[in-house]
Amino acid sequence: MRILPLLVCLMFFGARDADAAKKPNVLFIAIDDLNDWVEPLKGHPLVKTPNMNRIAAAGTTFQNAHCQSPLCNPSRTSLLLSKRPTSTGIYGLKPYVRTLPEYKDAVSLPQWFARSGYRTYSTGKIWHGGYPIGKEHRANEFHEWGPPPSGKPFPGKKLVETPFGNHPLVDWGTFDHKDEDKGDYKCATWAVEKLKAMPDDQPFFLACGFFLPHVPCFATQKWFDLYPDDDSVLPPVLLNDRDDTPFFSWYLHWYLPEVRLSWLKEVKQWRNLARSYLACVSFVDHQVGRLLDALEASGKKDNTVIVLWSDHGWHIGEKEISGKNTLWDDGTRVPLIFAGPGVAKAANCAKPAELLDIYPTLIELCGLKKKDGLEGISLVPQLKNAMAPRERPAITSHNKGNHGIRSENWRYIHYADGSEELYDMVKDPNEWTNLAGDKKYAAIMEEHRKWLPKVDLPPAPDSAARILTYDPATKEAIWEGKKIDRAEFVR
Repeated sequence: MRILPLLVCLMFFGARDADAAKKPNVLFIAIDDLNDWVEPLKGHPLVKTPNMNRIAAAGTTFQNAHCQSPLCNPSRTSLLLSKRPTSTGIYGLKPYVRTLPEYKDAVSLPQWFARSGYRTYSTGKIWHGGYPIGKEHRANEFHEWGPPPSGKPFPGKKLVETPFGNHPLVDWGTFDHKDEDKGDYKCATWAVEKLKAMPDDQPFFLACGFFLPHVPCFATQKWFDLYPDDDSVLPPVLLNDRDDTPFFSWYLHWYLPEVRLSWLKEVKQWRNLARSYLACVSFVDHQVGRLLDALEASGKKDNTVIVLWSDHGWHIGEKEISGKNTLWDDGTRVPLIFAGPGVAKAANCAKPAELLDIYPTLIELCGLKKKDGLEGISLVPQLKNAMAPRERPAITSHNKGNHGIRSENWRYIHYADGSEELYDMVKDPNEWTNLAGDKKYAAIMEEHRKWLPKVDLPPAPDSAARILTYDPATKEAIWEGKKIDRAEFVR
């Protein structure tokens, strides 16, 4: 009689484990600073990304997906917790969200999968900084950790000497090194080995985060050889594009190591930067291909959900700047592609999507228990039918009071000082003509204003790096703790 309860327990847990083993696996691919210069988004006519095409052909590409912050730390925090930056106060490169008492024990996306019976793996850059926590705490985030993110190897000395103190990361070009020595190659190798050895009795959640094309944009010569050394690599720009934008727009990237277009032109580095970025994109695409090959060889492809995403966009001369930190499409639009069980194949969705939607989407695709308190909305309806309606636009915030609202056909921007922008994304996809001052668009402006975040917290304690605040009473803007002086403006 005493054995009977034990047998019942063994039967119960055995059945539960069997059910868990049937759940879809997840291959979670993150790429740092990757804008729409990928073939599935057609952001550049010359770009070559055959492996991202493989995922797109097997699944659904969101053509209108946007980050919740155009900066690494707040974007990744938002995605992994499904919370907006305006809800957490995380706007800068610091702090790490776990240092905030109210989020110390918040359950992240991989943690929810671990609680649902999954074995979780991480390599490269998933959280900002890769390993933002001490070794003793890492097991709380993922079961197994691979190599950290790295842009290395670096050349013996900088290839491009830039202003603003010659930041070591702001560099690009090619030098004598091997793909196998690069940090992203090593991360992919670790992930490939894990995929080869995955057990059959437990589902996995494997996160692989690639560093490139984040600066420094170094690639080996063979990737440069894919692209011509001429001006065909340059994006289209409009001379004096910022003449009809509010001056406050410059405050979002007031003093940054990322250089302005005027400097790139002056020292004849614009083409080199664009070509270097394209070369790095193709190199990373090749690493994605290595993961896909390993997944296919493992025999687990048909029961694995793949999601590929980037944390934000990146300007390469558009709007007269390079880098991120903006609320235009070049700063916010990202690749977001799903494939696997429950996902329509070779589909393209034009409905707005947000990165914080990934959390609830993966939960639903994998049949897990719903998680309360998430601010994202599942994209499963659009993954089944790309024309399915979407109840809200995509919302991006960069510091308190600065928000971009991206609907299917329009982009609306509201800055902390009350200035605004509006673009017709169908007629003007490059956002060259600001319509905010035209009264005939008043109704469209008002329709988009209603989506401005109702909760709009100030920066969290100990915030730093890319922090901008504005006092409407004094009309003072503070950048990195210093009052902005317009006399110091450099276009």
